[in-house]
Amino acid sequence: MAHEAIDRLIADGSLWRGPALAQPEGRFEASGWPALDECIGGGWPTGAVCELFSRRHQGLPLLLPLLARLSRGERWLAWVGPPYLPFAPALAAAGVDLQRVLLVQEVDAAQSLWAAEQLLRSPACAVVLAWPARLQPAAIRRLQLAAEQGGGTGMLFRPLRTLERSSHAALRLKVTAIPIGLDVSVLKCRGSRGGHCSLAL
Repeated sequence: MAHEAIDRLIADGSLWRGPALAQPEGRFEASGWPALDECIGGGWPTGAVCELFSRRHQGLPLLLPLLARLSRGERWLAWVGPPYLPFAPALAAAGVDLQRVLLVQEVDAAQSLWAAEQLLRSPACAVVLAWPARLQPAAIRRLQLAAEQGGGTGMLFRPLRTLERSSHAALRLKVTAIPIGLDVSVLKCRGSRGGHCSLAL
């Protein structure tokens, strides 16, 4: 009975019904953090680029469960131009199989961008981590298209000063250190979800 009354109100224009909440498109990889998955609509998007904004590259711990799981597969985990040499014992302690890690280093900004784009385009890479100092929107768009072609996930670690610039990335997170671990604010994601969560490390 109530449904019929609502339908009549909608039909005569007395009641407006907004669009249904959009559901995230594409596939996702569970992050290993249930609270984070809830905020970002199911997990890290595949075939897409994600931006993690923080001070001193604080977003890396968020990726360790993902990297550990993906390293048990056949695809590569590519690191392009990291600011520091990845600490192999810490990665191994987190469950990452070091045999699946591909490291591209000692390259300039243009070479890093080119390498990240080629690696994202390749279906042989499950995830590509990159640390670009500066990126134009057109460059992020190229990385996004490359990820769509290759089917992997691009993780861009960005400085906070670039936070306000527009981006074609599918997911944008701001990561802040707190006493118990990390606070994550969702700035943009598919499906119009958002919010923030705190994760104990």
